[in-house]
Amino acid sequence: MSEQTTDTPPEQLLRISLRVNGVTRTASAPARRLLSDFLRHDLGLTGTHVGCEHGVCGACTVLVDGQPVRACLMFAVSAQRHEVTTIEGIGNDPENLSPVQQAFTECHALQCGFCTPGFVTTITAYLEDNPDPTPEQAREAISGNLCRCTGYQNIVSAVCRAAEIRRDRSDRTEIDQLVDLGTPDGEGGSRA
Repeated sequence: MSEQTTDTPPEQLLRISLRVNGVTRTASAPARRLLSDFLRHDLGLTGTHVGCEHGVCGACTVLVDGQPVRACLMFAVSAQRHEVTTIEGIGNDPENLSPVQQAFTECHALQCGFCTPGFVTTITAYLEDNPDPTPEQAREAISGNLCRCTGYQNIVSAVCRAAEIRRDRSDRTEIDQLVDLGTPDGEGGSRA
């Protein structure tokens, strides 16, 4: 009786370098490693959640060159030479939330929080292209993300509120820039 051998060669690991949240990060992983797994397990960026693993729920959405992408459908090696932004790159300072994060807090759109990173990245990209959405447009924008708590009404409200916050912050920045230009007689501006 002969013995069958189950020895399989070890899987080859590749050095994968990604620019994530403005920083180049490198780790060794198989070529088949999904971007979502690479971010979570190899880089320790656990803000990206994995829900359905089929690209349906949107929980794993990250931004690749500013566009929302399902990280569970993209190989990490494919993301090389692209700029990846995760929820950690959008904001992780409670004292300095992004407009979308602030709106989620104000509108009670967080629910259980599992789907929130995917919604925040999706909405952040959406508002770059559509800075003044109607509630109907907001519903369309989030239609590719699933909330298991079914709290969509609060999320729609958060999209519209985030647009307001972005406009308010932009207006304040313009006022600050005018103040910094100084007074008409050439004296430097001052802030009260």
